[in-house]
Amino acid sequence: MKIKSFSSGSKGNCSYIEGKNTKLLIDAGISYHRIVSSLKNSSLSLDDIDAILITHTHKDHIAGLEVLAKHTSAKIYIQEGFYQEVKNILSKDQIEFYPKQMIIGNLQITPFLTSHDAPFSCGFLIEDGDTSLVYVTDTGYLPRKYFKALSNKTIYFIESNHDESMLMNGPYPYYLKQRVLGDKGHLSNRLTANYLKELIGENTKAILLAHLSEQNNLESLALQAVETAIQSTSFSPKITIARQNVESELIEV
Repeated sequence: MKIKSFSSGSKGNCSYIEGKNTKLLIDAGISYHRIVSSLKNSSLSLDDIDAILITHTHKDHIAGLEVLAKHTSAKIYIQEGFYQEVKNILSKDQIEFYPKQMIIGNLQITPFLTSHDAPFSCGFLIEDGDTSLVYVTDTGYLPRKYFKALSNKTIYFIESNHDESMLMNGPYPYYLKQRVLGDKGHLSNRLTANYLKELIGENTKAILLAHLSEQNNLESLALQAVETAIQSTSFSPKITIARQNVESELIEV
């Protein structure tokens, strides 16, 4: 399995996932032209994409979707609950609603609900034979009922949005600080580190820390939190950052 972040952060999100014979995009929060350019940088074109998965309808996840949809024949998968949010930018024949589990090419994909202040926000467990990917951003917490299903996976793409001290001492108004910290906000470095300490296992090869706040976080703080937390385990996956304005390296396992 392969994953590459084209962009990750509050100004736009889009990732590329590849299985043995299946290629996906997750979210389209950057411009159509930037998506096409990022695909080209990986020797790909939009025609290679088999499906587009949308996590939720905040602008930083769908800003480029309307234009993208006009240039692709790939199915666009959404939660039925947010159809009203996108019905004016997508034709009905382009859309598929997420079932509890689905097969796209050789990939088995299980959507799961996340806790965010958007209608029916979701993450994904994507499995390709012996390799697996947990993809989760934009959530205030990760329910413990998911832990068994999400444990010991090969790759974790998970948000590490803010450092709590930087957020509380930063420029955001109080109501916005409370939103970010709340159950329908975003994961802090501390929460992400604690979750990963419990979730990773011997099969885990890579962690991509995503959706870092430009105002309320530093890459060094996010990395330090996760590295410190997992030192007590016997596992040592590669940890990298998914950035806002720079494509990540291609992670292949």
